[in-house]
Amino acid sequence: MRTFFPSESGKEPQLSAHNPQSWLQVERGKLSKLPSNSSSSSIESLIKVPEPPILPFYKPIDYVEVLAQIHEELELCPPQGQSNLYLLQFQVFRGLGEVKLMRRSLRAAWQKASSIHEKLIFGAWLKYEKQGEEHISDLLASCDKCAQEFGPVDILTQLPIDATVSSTNENISMNGNEISRNVSFKIQDERVDCDRQKISSLSAPFHAMLNGCFSESFREDIDLSENNISASGMRTINEFSITGSLNEVPTHLLLEILAFANKFCCEKLKDACDRKLASLVSTREDAVELMEYALEENCPVLAASCLQVFLNNLPDCLNDNRVVDIFRHADRQQRSIMVGQASFSLYCLLSEVCMNLDPQSDKTACFLERLVEFSENDRQRMLAFHQLGCLRLLRKEYDEAKSLFEEALNAGHIYSVAGLARLSYIKGHKLWSYEKLSSVIGAVTPLGWMYQERSLYCEGDKRWEDLEKASELDPTLTYPYMYRAATLMRKQNVQAALAEINRVLGFKLALECLELRFCFYLALEDYKSAICDVQAILTLSPNYRMFEGRVAASQLRTLVREHVENWTTADCWLQLYDRWSSVDDIGSLSVIYQMLESDAAKGVLYFRQSLLLLRLNCPEAAMQSLQLARQHASSDHEKLVYEGWILYDTGHCDEGLQKAEESIKIKRSFEAFFLKAYALADSSQDQSSSSTVVSLLEDALKCPSDRLRKGQALNNLGSVYVDCAKLDLAADCYINALKIRHTRAHQGLARVHFLRNDKPAAYEEMTKLIEKARNNASAYEKRSEYCDRELTKTDLEMVTRLDPLRVYPYRYRAAVLMDSHKEAEAIAELSRAIAFKADLHLLHLRAAFHEHVGDVMGALRDCRAALSVDPNHQEMLELHSRVNSHEP
Repeated sequence: MRTFFPSESGKEPQLSAHNPQSWLQVERGKLSKLPSNSSSSSIESLIKVPEPPILPFYKPIDYVEVLAQIHEELELCPPQGQSNLYLLQFQVFRGLGEVKLMRRSLRAAWQKASSIHEKLIFGAWLKYEKQGEEHISDLLASCDKCAQEFGPVDILTQLPIDATVSSTNENISMNGNEISRNVSFKIQDERVDCDRQKISSLSAPFHAMLNGCFSESFREDIDLSENNISASGMRTINEFSITGSLNEVPTHLLLEILAFANKFCCEKLKDACDRKLASLVSTREDAVELMEYALEENCPVLAASCLQVFLNNLPDCLNDNRVVDIFRHADRQQRSIMVGQASFSLYCLLSEVCMNLDPQSDKTACFLERLVEFSENDRQRMLAFHQLGCLRLLRKEYDEAKSLFEEALNAGHIYSVAGLARLSYIKGHKLWSYEKLSSVIGAVTPLGWMYQERSLYCEGDKRWEDLEKASELDPTLTYPYMYRAATLMRKQNVQAALAEINRVLGFKLALECLELRFCFYLALEDYKSAICDVQAILTLSPNYRMFEGRVAASQLRTLVREHVENWTTADCWLQLYDRWSSVDDIGSLSVIYQMLESDAAKGVLYFRQSLLLLRLNCPEAAMQSLQLARQHASSDHEKLVYEGWILYDTGHCDEGLQKAEESIKIKRSFEAFFLKAYALADSSQDQSSSSTVVSLLEDALKCPSDRLRKGQALNNLGSVYVDCAKLDLAADCYINALKIRHTRAHQGLARVHFLRNDKPAAYEEMTKLIEKARNNASAYEKRSEYCDRELTKTDLEMVTRLDPLRVYPYRYRAAVLMDSHKEAEAIAELSRAIAFKADLHLLHLRAAFHEHVGDVMGALRDCRAALSVDPNHQEMLELHSRVNSHEP
């Protein structure tokens, strides 16, 4: 986000996949060397690729149709049903790996919560998903802004006092005799004098006892010794009957009064106790102790306060067996008190957290069993049955798993057939598994996972063909690349094996793929390349373990490093400069990892690391690096810059700008001016701001910095000049950036050539970038704009080979087909990408194509799905309105 070349890869990297290898022997601190004439059998023992896991996700056959249905239901359903629909939308996006969209759905569920319980659950879920981002609330507070989802909910105001509870205050005469106004309650050896009418007004039973036909109505002394109330408690009740409030009352006395109020149906008194106790809940210990009373005495406010404490302490509170037991053993009535009508949402959250802690634990099993129990419709049931089936499969409880996968399949979850096939294979029925997958492939529009799963049940060419088809239909699946690469390596076809694993690493930084390539390099004794990959792995996941979790990656790095020449600090800077200039982002990450071990300024290095991670589409890891940069900042003005980037990268542009200005007041620095220029350019659409941005970038260039960052500033300055039609000044900036090896400036200079009507020069400039850049899919895409249609087609085919997640090539090819009146082929081209990528632009274009050919329902479906991806997209809203008016 801090360059003008953001990654457009749409998927989050899989940072916690199963580890594939189990071959390395680490003994006595030595790394075994392979003989140079390694046989294929020895390589076979080195490289293992595990079967792909059955994912515990909701994966509908046609996610577009499901999103469209959810959107339609959201338009029609009452407010109390909206949160559950957004939860389902969250599950769809989770199955697609779309983290940003998942969070947006959760936030919508939180915003649309119709009860305090839903507010607590979805607020806690958002907080859980954003673990490690709590510091953003502090930063926003320093800018006089608050992040509501991280703050506690004021339960007392969210659950108002029941105004329907009536009081009875009138005096009653019995047989013409006025009842005495006072009454004295005897409790053991003490007497508590009370106002008869005030006490009678507390409840109907008291009113009947003191003013009705009972003998107590004529007595001035009544014995309450056998009613579990102390004299102190009764005095407090009397005071409440007069004032209507409970002041400073100790907890044990409140609990005593609560039970008494319940016994005598004193609703206002009970509500007051409920609220007073709720205000006292602050720790987990409080919540554990008081939740028992809340459930026993039917206190919804207290129960909600205790629930909030538990949920705000996820995942830690689920390591407390007392908390787990409360959730595990609550019966129907207790659940109603604790969580109202939101049982499914609660146990969906609890099972999610437990699966992340330990997907095979008894706690996870218990919560998933409850999730099945509380499912109210087929969509909820298919998710719950499938997730519980995945757990039973992991625990090798095969009969139970089979039954659960069958239930999920019967409810409509076709993906659960993968679980049934795996179980059949485990039991030795390989042919059944193959035929079952074949029948599914023949019955529905096939998806990549179907061919991937079927490949496990065949051999040789058939397996290879299925995996090729799987990659064609869904290039985000990593297993096919890994299997093909490992197979080629076993055949000692080294270059082809590396090329295959590099294919996926070129657009998806998956740790399991980096690990496999690391193993290849070890087998080849290419330790320089091996240490590069293991250091990249450790950057992304410092606690990563390799070889089926048996060996820490950090330990392997220590061993490999013995075989690699040590670099001085100067060597590291030269290496970083070379790799950054050649757009080798993984190599640059590795160098920075090594530099962080030295005495160099760590704040600057962590900041550079965050830049690379953003380019590699690893936003969560990038945010962690920014936090580390902030922690290791060497000065206040440097710290303010990193805080500004943290705020900017989390969507708080104005607050990021404020931090930049604060930093500049302390000291004029390159990074502070750069941040201010970047944030201002993004926040202001006014052309008049361009001169300010130019001035800021010029100020940045006057400040000390290294050539890597100055090249970026020159590149950004060139872009501003282009937007202002100052092409000569822009060209000067790009040329100066290229002189200090800022390779991406070729793209800006190509744009200048194009605007000067010199397309051949623009094409040539982009060719230079392609030749220099290691990651060059974006360069091919940009070059396609500067050539004729045939060369454009060739370049865009290359883009799709290098990075199949980039959507522009699909859109371009579809548009060309549409211009050629090949409507069906144009729609098929878009559908090819939509199958694995929920992209607004793809859905928008396909909706327009459907409208053009008169397929109103198809257009409406795509409009609704697109608005699920971005509910506020203006052009999409207009198209939806137009198409909706034509719906039959």
